[in-house]
Amino acid sequence: MCGIIGYIGQKKANGILIEGLKRLEYRGYDSAGIAILDQGEIFPLKCVGKVHELAKKVQSHFQHSGTIGIGHTRWATHGNVSEKNAHPHLSNGNNFAIAHNGIIENYLPIKAFLIEKNYKFYSDTDTEILANLIDYHYQKEKYLSFAEIIRKSLLHVEGTYGIVVLSKIFKDEIVAARKSSPLLIGLGNGENIIASDAAAVARYTKRVIYLNDGEIASVCSDNFSVITLGEGSVDMVYHELDWEIGDEDLGDFPTHMLKEIFEQPSSIENAMRGRFTEDASSSKFGGLSLTPQEFRSVERLLFCACGTAYHACLEGKYLIEKYARIPVDVEYASEFRYRNAPLQRNTLVFVVSQSGETIDTLAALQEAKRKGYPVMGITNAVGSTIARATDSGIYQHAGLEIGVASTKAFTSQLTILSMLALLFARVRDMDDFSGRQYVYALKTLPKTIKEVLKLSEQISAIAEKYYGQGRFLFLGRQTMYPIALEGALKLKEISYVHAEAFPTAEMKHGPIALISEESVCIFLATQKEMLDKTMSNIQEVKARGAKVIVITSNTQIAWEVFCNEVIKIPETHPGVNPIVSTIPLQLFAYYVGLLRGCDIDRPRNLAKSVTVE
Repeated sequence: MCGIIGYIGQKKANGILIEGLKRLEYRGYDSAGIAILDQGEIFPLKCVGKVHELAKKVQSHFQHSGTIGIGHTRWATHGNVSEKNAHPHLSNGNNFAIAHNGIIENYLPIKAFLIEKNYKFYSDTDTEILANLIDYHYQKEKYLSFAEIIRKSLLHVEGTYGIVVLSKIFKDEIVAARKSSPLLIGLGNGENIIASDAAAVARYTKRVIYLNDGEIASVCSDNFSVITLGEGSVDMVYHELDWEIGDEDLGDFPTHMLKEIFEQPSSIENAMRGRFTEDASSSKFGGLSLTPQEFRSVERLLFCACGTAYHACLEGKYLIEKYARIPVDVEYASEFRYRNAPLQRNTLVFVVSQSGETIDTLAALQEAKRKGYPVMGITNAVGSTIARATDSGIYQHAGLEIGVASTKAFTSQLTILSMLALLFARVRDMDDFSGRQYVYALKTLPKTIKEVLKLSEQISAIAEKYYGQGRFLFLGRQTMYPIALEGALKLKEISYVHAEAFPTAEMKHGPIALISEESVCIFLATQKEMLDKTMSNIQEVKARGAKVIVITSNTQIAWEVFCNEVIKIPETHPGVNPIVSTIPLQLFAYYVGLLRGCDIDRPRNLAKSVTVE
């Protein structure tokens, strides 16, 4: 969940490291640091807070101009947020500096061993143990290469890691290694960059290699080599980044989250581009290696995901079961790996992760493959671990998403899952006419989203009325229930307000005890067949003093008579209705967070890519 970068080349490392950390800051932002090798010594500089604070320190009094260095932006796992716990960490004697993403599970016995060897520790982190373990192996066998020292050290380590290591002994190389934490090498002309995310290297090169678990790379300015923990050979695969320079810029928007909300007409269109049949009656995915006969033979689907992606999968369950009549299970990936869930024959597994690096989802993927099931991936990150580990899959093509709270990645997942529902339905029972109606609704979805985004000022005004309330309940039936869950999650993430979501009818089975004058209830009332029931539920909360906001596409009912606020969205096909209904909830969460003075793009305690358990 932390951002890592390393640079080796001909340019001054400081500026490149700081620039890279700014582009990685969405992965962690409670502290940051760099370490530069200059004139044979390692010089660290660290600070608590965001990367711009580190940049100020570099500019004001960091004079070192070496051309090799490493950097890190932290999301704390071991030790509180303090300068002593910020990375990079140095070994005793300053022979080695290390930046680390992950958790070393057996750090206590390693620390006890090193203390016996007279090593001292100055931080509360597990990472410092690694720095001293590397120094121990160097002192023990000084004839070894840098990469071999790292390899021997990591043989003793249990847990997860993505590391970059700098040394004043080995002055012309940086060593990187990974286990369940992403690392890539950007290959330039007389310079190479190691990073935990392509965002940090895209401005300098489009040619990259991705390290796999158990691989250790020795990186010099003009070459690199890779070994494995087991000393096996490695055949490297080169990738070209599909990345537009400037994707990470704010443009005219004050925050990345608002920019990404307004990018959704384009990101949804990109998710659909080239994925409809020529007769416009169905969807197609070139990345899925299944024939129509194999699609028909699927008897059950299992989706594994976490957080926002889990909500997208729940929506997929409703749509696939409704239109394709295939039973669908949705599991939290973090639970699936330990639950020993029974899976029936002819089950197709999908894992969904916008980053393609979510460690719990990776573990679920490996568990499903271990049991012999075909596993497909849905991810936004080309070349990510999940993309490379699955049998086949679908790229979201949503573009870079920097805001920690997912918006356009979520709606692109919803779009793909809606298209999957159509695909499975068309190879089974859905007729041609119904398929064409569904495709038309999908193709016009970007235009519909643009209409909803015009409600931004109205939603901002509503947020201004209620941002001081202490409790928010989101309520929806059937396909609107997962959207209610996502609405509550967005509000919690962005504004730190207590928010919960329930199927509307479940409110009276317990949650109604929470209702008071301090409550705001947000109803998703878009399904015609459910309107009478939903209106009754609204009356129940109104009778107990709650404020009511309704999001609806129905214009026949005088909602203003018994609701405090009404947000009217276009009426659409049921297969895309959940996507349209998501937009007002994203905007509401955004404006509430803004009014409460929260850091919209970097909410406290959260990080974009969750690579620790």
